[in-house]
Amino acid sequence: MPWPTLNDPVHDSQRLFRQLLAAMSEPGTRYTLDAPQPPDGEIGPALWGTLLTLCDLDTRVWLAPEWDTAALREALALHTGSRVTECAEEADFALVTPDTMGKGPDFSLGSDEYPDRSTTLLVVLDDLEGAEEWRLSGPGIADCRVLGLGAAARPLMARLIANQNHFPRGLDTILTCGARLAAIPRSTRIEEGA
Repeated sequence: MPWPTLNDPVHDSQRLFRQLLAAMSEPGTRYTLDAPQPPDGEIGPALWGTLLTLCDLDTRVWLAPEWDTAALREALALHTGSRVTECAEEADFALVTPDTMGKGPDFSLGSDEYPDRSTTLLVVLDDLEGAEEWRLSGPGIADCRVLGLGAAARPLMARLIANQNHFPRGLDTILTCGARLAAIPRSTRIEEGA
């Protein structure tokens, strides 16, 4: 079964891009993306819409082993023109799970001169409303914002807390679950909730 694309590629990608920008500028705020549902149902419309919007011919994508399928590789090549890389450090975007982050692939943090050359993590979660709470603060947050995630997100959050030590270098993160997403840019400070 072929993977769907955007009905109106120009206007739909602009709309989705604005939503992604809003998510990055308001860390921890949940957004629902109106994007096509992939046929396997595993990665969800929010992640597929993000890939369709952000990836192009100059983009390198790293896939965690659990997502590295012939169908996804073919869909990325056909609909975005992006290349799948085997080297995590070369990736512009990395499609991961929290468990992947616990195993420690080395992604690019950028450099002091070019912090924008870091990898952006696209994380597939089972839950964006979990009981484990994380307090977010920093740019785009008036005081503090609480983000509830499932217990499975703990390895990811530990990696993002360590990420704070590298600023302005570091990993930006887009968390997805079904049609919903939230973002945690590298400038966000993260603390475990009480």
